[in-house]
Amino acid sequence: MLIQAHCSTLSPVSLTNATRQFPIISRPAPFNVYRSNGAVSSWLGRKKNRGVIVSASEEQSSSPNLQKRRKIIEHICLLKSKEDLSDEEEKDMLDYLYTTQYQMRGIVAISLGRIGNQNPDKYSYAFYLRFQRKEDLVKFYQHPFYLGVLKDHVSPYCHELLNVDYESEVEDDILPIFRKGEEFNFGVEFVLLISFVNNASDHVEDALVSLEGLLMGFQSLIVQSTQGVNFNPSSKEYTHGVVIRFRSFDAFEIFFGSSEYKDLWKSKFEKITQKTLSVHFLIQPVGSEIM
Repeated sequence: MLIQAHCSTLSPVSLTNATRQFPIISRPAPFNVYRSNGAVSSWLGRKKNRGVIVSASEEQSSSPNLQKRRKIIEHICLLKSKEDLSDEEEKDMLDYLYTTQYQMRGIVAISLGRIGNQNPDKYSYAFYLRFQRKEDLVKFYQHPFYLGVLKDHVSPYCHELLNVDYESEVEDDILPIFRKGEEFNFGVEFVLLISFVNNASDHVEDALVSLEGLLMGFQSLIVQSTQGVNFNPSSKEYTHGVVIRFRSFDAFEIFFGSSEYKDLWKSKFEKITQKTLSVHFLIQPVGSEIM
């Protein structure tokens, strides 16, 4: 199966960088890099703990809370590249990261691309993976192929990476688990990392439940959303992770520009949030599928 994919870079978005900022959304600029196996695609063209779920299929159910759930493990890796990274170096790095899904078992979904917004820590690329079990994630970190990719195809181009892992739940069905189907072929992949203050555990639960409820109220804009407690010991600066697949850049723009989101952040998150980091990249395949 072969699907051509192309994405456009998104211009800067600032999302609660200190704890008092709200997103400033602007229109896409004309370049970016993307890959995702939601379309079982190959990337061909480019220019320079409480886990929760919101899923598109729930929109069609009168009783979404009664649907069976399957636990999954979400892995987020952010990379800081050197400033003079060439087109060929970028392609080499992303190609090898993308092929990890074919070299080991346990990876059920993947997307990666050049980050489309400025962020204070200056991360350049995002790499997202989904696993069925924690054991699969452990094997991934130790797998000779992945270690070789880091050594030969990532380290020469990047000087720092950040890993965040958390457990969440999705509908117990093949499409939401494997992020397959037309709805996963395009949109915006959004990643939010949060560090909550130490003495706010009760308020954290309330804030995350409120965010879940808000996302469910915007199901026309969102394909799927997960969130959970970070259990990666190498990235203790962030306590929680969130991954949201928006249906389009317009949907992304509408959500973060909404008064509902701004009011929620101000009332539930602002006083208990120590640090946040948000990044996104655009997913927009073009062309036809050849079997």
